[in-house]
Amino acid sequence: MLRGEFWRHFDFWLLGAVILANAFGIAMIRSAIAGNETLLPQVNRQILYAGIGLAVIVIVTLLDYRYWSSLDRVLYLVTMLFLVILYISGIARFGSARWFTVGSILIQPAEIAKLAMIIALADYFARSQDAPRDWFWLAKSLLIAVGLMIWILLQPNLSNAIVIMVIWAAMVWVNGLQLKHLAAIIVTGLLAFTAGFPFLPTYQQERILNFIFPPANASYGATYNVSQALIALGSGGWFGKGYGLGTQTQLRFMKVRHTDFIFSVIGEEFGLVGAVLTLALLAFIIYRCLRAARLARDPFGSLLAYGVAVLISFQAAVNIAVNLNLMPVSGLPLPFISQGGSGLLSLMFGIGLVESVIVRHKSLEFA
Repeated sequence: MLRGEFWRHFDFWLLGAVILANAFGIAMIRSAIAGNETLLPQVNRQILYAGIGLAVIVIVTLLDYRYWSSLDRVLYLVTMLFLVILYISGIARFGSARWFTVGSILIQPAEIAKLAMIIALADYFARSQDAPRDWFWLAKSLLIAVGLMIWILLQPNLSNAIVIMVIWAAMVWVNGLQLKHLAAIIVTGLLAFTAGFPFLPTYQQERILNFIFPPANASYGATYNVSQALIALGSGGWFGKGYGLGTQTQLRFMKVRHTDFIFSVIGEEFGLVGAVLTLALLAFIIYRCLRAARLARDPFGSLLAYGVAVLISFQAAVNIAVNLNLMPVSGLPLPFISQGGSGLLSLMFGIGLVESVIVRHKSLEFA
């Protein structure tokens, strides 16, 4: 493909939206830190990760996405190896072992696993396009998902394990899941959750139970932060209190306000209008990913872009639902906006895959 023709198909709208989301996220992280000197380095670190992420997008775009089809097994096995090693010797933070430390950098293999899962499932479904949609076809795809999910669950990291299974369910559905299979999945999932609930870590059980049966006094304890988030969102009104002027944020009533609850910071400082515009920005990114899936030249490329769209949309939906007290606290960040290194870089890698698909959506042309 001619160089000019190559870049002519590049989705600059998608890239621009991702850059805007990153820039807005950095600004909101700076406000959410609220002068905390311990957290202040996170702003520069986020800028660094965003810069590296942009380079990752360009590099992954230049690589033909079809190469990942031949590397999917290697990527899958290497990711599983990292997860196993992490389970054996990982760093425990907040009651679980989820990170490797390299100098001052924390690497979370579960974030890599999401992309490895998308690539592995996209390759499997692309290769089995003509296979009958029977129990064997379904079970084989489920084994691919469970192979990584189980090690994430053992960290324990329930939220990212659920993300893996949602990606699997969405990709199975779009590839022709039968209704009887769907019914079986729903029933099995409910039974598995019921049977597995007593074996969940205590803090995960408390999050679920406190959501279903909220305590009479929510001003302290496990529901404290959710209550503060709702106060922040409600006090923002239509246009918010102004950047850096949110009382719940600046007086540090909310915990993890630069990660899990950054949407509440947005709502308090920019109001309903700011929150809706944030949703619109994320929706636009998801739309461009789905557009790439529709225009892809082959099933593998289409499923790659679709998988990335599912990943972004599900994490965004869960994060916002947690802030609105519509779901139990999960720990999933708001894509491109919450503070985080591995999570941001994995999303930028996913955007690079989408760009690689869209620039090659026509037949190859030779000079």
